[in-house]
Amino acid sequence: MVATWLVVLAGVATVDPLPTMTVTADDTPITQSCRVVVPPGVVLTDADGDGVLHVAASDITLEFASDAVLRGAAPGTPPDRYEGFAIRVDARRNVTIRGGRISGYRGAVWATGADGLTITDLDASDNRRARLRSTPQAEDVVDWLYPHYNDENQWLTNYAAALYIEDATRVTVARCRVRNGQNALCLDRVVDGRVYDNDFSFNSGWGIALWRSSRNVISRNACDFCIRGYSHGVFNRGQDSAGLLLFEQCSDNVIVENSATHGGDGLFGYAGREATRRAEATSQPSAPGGPPAGCNGNLIAGNDFSYAAAHGIEMTFSFGNRYLGNRLVGNAICGIWNGYSQDTLIAGNELAQNGEHGYGLERGGINIDSGRGNRIVHNHFRGNRCAIHLWWAPRSQFTAWASANAPDWEGNLITGNDFDGDALVFHFRGPGRVVVGPNARRDVPADDQIDAETVVIRSDEPGPATPPFPAALGETRPVGARPQWRGREHIVMTEWGPWDHASPLVRAASASGGRRAYELYLGAGRPAVVLEAVDVAGELARRPEPPGGWLYTLVGTKPGLHPFRFRVWADHFEHTETGTLLVACWDVVEFRPTCDAVGDLEGWRREADGPTAVRSQADALALRRSGTAAARLATNAPAAAQPASDPTTTAPADTADARGSRSRRRPRMPMGLIARTRVPMPAGAWEFEVLSAGGVRLLTDGEPVLESWRLQRGARRHTGRLDLATPREVELVVEQFRDGPGLLLTLEVRAASDDPQHADRE
Repeated sequence: MVATWLVVLAGVATVDPLPTMTVTADDTPITQSCRVVVPPGVVLTDADGDGVLHVAASDITLEFASDAVLRGAAPGTPPDRYEGFAIRVDARRNVTIRGGRISGYRGAVWATGADGLTITDLDASDNRRARLRSTPQAEDVVDWLYPHYNDENQWLTNYAAALYIEDATRVTVARCRVRNGQNALCLDRVVDGRVYDNDFSFNSGWGIALWRSSRNVISRNACDFCIRGYSHGVFNRGQDSAGLLLFEQCSDNVIVENSATHGGDGLFGYAGREATRRAEATSQPSAPGGPPAGCNGNLIAGNDFSYAAAHGIEMTFSFGNRYLGNRLVGNAICGIWNGYSQDTLIAGNELAQNGEHGYGLERGGINIDSGRGNRIVHNHFRGNRCAIHLWWAPRSQFTAWASANAPDWEGNLITGNDFDGDALVFHFRGPGRVVVGPNARRDVPADDQIDAETVVIRSDEPGPATPPFPAALGETRPVGARPQWRGREHIVMTEWGPWDHASPLVRAASASGGRRAYELYLGAGRPAVVLEAVDVAGELARRPEPPGGWLYTLVGTKPGLHPFRFRVWADHFEHTETGTLLVACWDVVEFRPTCDAVGDLEGWRREADGPTAVRSQADALALRRSGTAAARLATNAPAAAQPASDPTTTAPADTADARGSRSRRRPRMPMGLIARTRVPMPAGAWEFEVLSAGGVRLLTDGEPVLESWRLQRGARRHTGRLDLATPREVELVVEQFRDGPGLLLTLEVRAASDDPQHADRE
């Protein structure tokens, strides 16, 4: 035995250490296993976009030295200007990348055709991400992601990712970390891979995104706070961000014991445009002669998909998926949105307190549009706005798909569930059929909302038992690991993505003419604040609601335009903010025009003095009103007029591809608005920014300085500039027309800037 150990030890002693490769230049080839060393402070730009390090051999290992940092951009470079890739792997097999930190690139690793690739223990935080245009006050639709196309690498081109792997098998990604990015890991046509024990949290797009990728194991990853398009209590869009994303026929994946809380969605799955458009075009099943095309047969078990801006799980136009034992709590719209999906087993899940900010009637625990063969069994519902909402729409934009793939709406089963404190248990609409077995009900209304055309069959069937979970892969336990941040109120967005609850942050929380408030998240102590301004008062107070911090409020004390500057100090942190307060009284008139605002502008303006006009005054041009409230504005509005969606929560029309029938257009209800004021302005160059849901123009002393006079969908920002050689009083007039009663119109003024973030986006 002793002799045997001596032989083993002698063998270990003779193993040569990896040779050292010191990287100092772009386009460095790696032809053998090595330990990568990067001199401290060196910035290595990928000038030609094909990678700084080129892996030029198969069956090799790149191990980064423990202190190696591969940096692609100089400090202070805005993250939306990061370009290039740190490591490129193309058609090389069994490559291992281990350790290191990579930041300042469009992507850390881009691998193509790299069968057997292994990436472990890599920190790829702080790589490319978009500058978000949405603010705490209102959504900007330019921030919406569009994951529906990727067959030509649109994800890589349009968004990038810290780790982008395509056309590969047997890939392993483990124990990696990506924060403060946009997309952490994208798998494009990857099969039989393993992704486990990673922390892909606090990103503004997707934690783990799959495109045409199947038979992968995704286990024990933290993908929390992968979100954009959210302001607590103001709007909850999510803008197609998600902790986990499955698009275009991703099937037979095992997704177990991941935490994907505080996302746009927790998990967002969509069969794909190819799958849905084929059926719509041919009126034949999605995959004639075989199983229907979709994101099918996925096992989704033991995950935490809570506190999403939209849905805990969204899976549409797909077949045979299983949702077992997941936690779905506090999602703003609903726990599970399963539109047009079939043969789903939803068993043993916890669904609680979902639907606080539903999308019309879509709200609560489980919502399924035109589903078939779905079994909802042995789940625990608590405090949802509606526990289970099923509806069937025989006439919709997806009628052809439904006719091809769902010849009937049979086989839906609800049994063995318990309901506790839900505002409504069952809401069934349309000509569907559902079997309802024994369910336990406590502290819920006795009556359900069931259409006369819905066939409900009462049964004693107990339903299938919840299958056992598969064994999870990995050592971490991300589910429940962050209890201190339960609740959507802990989602705090910045222009670069979600706040990580660790970095110091000063955020403009609200702005309304002569008043502006900043949230200060700077640790436990009271920060020091010094204000430099004339006719502006500042007040510092604690924020009592989560996530705590401080609120610094500035108020203009007299009419006019008041520049300000304040500095904040706390715990070795120093920050300076500048801005301008506009203190003015606005005369506002809203009216129902009968003529075309574009074709007959003068006639449109005359209608502001007509019988439909309603006049008011406002101390700030910060006008927001939902469509329902706005519909009550004019008492002489036609009775048939229907309220439109809230313009602050309007998605691009293309989102109907994944969202089903929820994005239908409402009847037109043209509205017009003219607001005017006079305000003393100092000499200088001034920039006006208008956020408008509708066509808009700004005139100063009768001359247009900003104009986008056409109908548009959703809210957009527009900027214009005024140069004043001397101080004087200026008349400001803002005109807006829109295609619905919902109102969003804000105006801010600041010293003119050359920063491209303020460029107008049309």
